[in-house]
Amino acid sequence: MHPIRIPGWLQKLVGSMGGGGLFLVAFLDSSVLSFPFVTDALVIRFAYSNPARMPYYVTLAALGSLAGCIWLYLIAKKGGEEFFHRRAGRAAVRAKRWVQRNAFLSVFIPAILPPPFPFKAFILAEGVFQVPLRTFVGALLLGRGLRYLVEGILAVRYGEATLLFLTTHAEGFAISVIAVLVLLYIVSRLLFRNSAADV
Repeated sequence: MHPIRIPGWLQKLVGSMGGGGLFLVAFLDSSVLSFPFVTDALVIRFAYSNPARMPYYVTLAALGSLAGCIWLYLIAKKGGEEFFHRRAGRAAVRAKRWVQRNAFLSVFIPAILPPPFPFKAFILAEGVFQVPLRTFVGALLLGRGLRYLVEGILAVRYGEATLLFLTTHAEGFAISVIAVLVLLYIVSRLLFRNSAADV
């Protein structure tokens, strides 16, 4: 069995609503509540139970998370920096610096990484510091979409063992993803610099 305990009321909700329940759980997890790994567990469970509909479940999870994050983004945008510091806690100062320098990456990286990475602190920072909504939506959809798609593909291939692996090796997985992203960033900067020099 997978190591994530899904609350009984959530199991009933998802059981009665199916994919709609997955959308709702992703929305709640990304906004007013926190269910670490529950959305991931549901994506994996649905994907290996019905492989043909895996892209559908991945899409619902990504859109549900996007909707919840937009709601949080708009609250933070209206509430201002005081609200951000109150909700983000100790991660507030780091999140502020990172967002001001890297608007797109400050959503994309937290969106693709598993807990316990402080995802909501960066979502709040995006709203507070007026990151354009188009940038916010694009980065979030790409990050969450890739995360759930990889989980869905692994679930179709390896079943529920996927969730056990991800939860057991969450830190190693997060470090690997960050390392790959840093490498891609460095390579892109070098290529851009070389092409600029040629001109």
